[in-house]
Amino acid sequence: MQLTEQQQDKLGKVQLEQSWKYSLADFLLSPLMDNLRDFLVQEKQAQKLVYPPSKQIFNALNTTPLDQVKVVILGQDPYHGPNQANGLSFSVQRGITLPPSLRNIFHELHTDLGVPMSNHGDLTKWANQGVLLLNSVLTVEAGQPTSHQKRGWEEFTDHVIDVLNEQREHVVFILWGAYAQRKGQRIDRNKHLVLTAAHPSPLAANRGGFFGCKVFSKTNNYLKQNGIEPIDWQLDA
Repeated sequence: MQLTEQQQDKLGKVQLEQSWKYSLADFLLSPLMDNLRDFLVQEKQAQKLVYPPSKQIFNALNTTPLDQVKVVILGQDPYHGPNQANGLSFSVQRGITLPPSLRNIFHELHTDLGVPMSNHGDLTKWANQGVLLLNSVLTVEAGQPTSHQKRGWEEFTDHVIDVLNEQREHVVFILWGAYAQRKGQRIDRNKHLVLTAAHPSPLAANRGGFFGCKVFSKTNNYLKQNGIEPIDWQLDA
């Protein structure tokens, strides 16, 4: 899109990786994004604690540029406990106890590919290899799960998915649970691989449909079939 000088100035203030910034420019310059930005400012003015920290809100996009995305793991909203959220879906800061969902993910990874269980939950190594760890909603109020839903983030991340769907090929979308699967209905299955399973949360996973889904081996097999370097899922100690 052709930008005016005023729009270029406004876009220049957005702390977002360049390839994403210009691919998402129409949304970033829209009234919906203005409303979302105003909401976050009001939350902070009201002395509400918001996770993740401001510099990590776009961590998933900043760590995994558009042209490097091989895999998308779609989450719902950030962890709402102290020092947990780091802007990557399902990931937590090093030194934080593994949340139950992430522990189940590591268990499935171990049974699927034999990868040893990690003693930390920082998934940055995955993100650096092209795994876009995208939450549908990118912020949350401390101690208040889903508190920032329906404020505009869902439309923003729909736009992210649309950009990937249209501009890339052979991306693997991993959709755990009904929420992620509904959001993934916009993906072209002729261009991309969509893998679905139950959510890894204990309640859903223990009902069946998550353990044994083998999404990690299926992902790597698909990438290799299309001449793409597979993901090394083992995290550093």
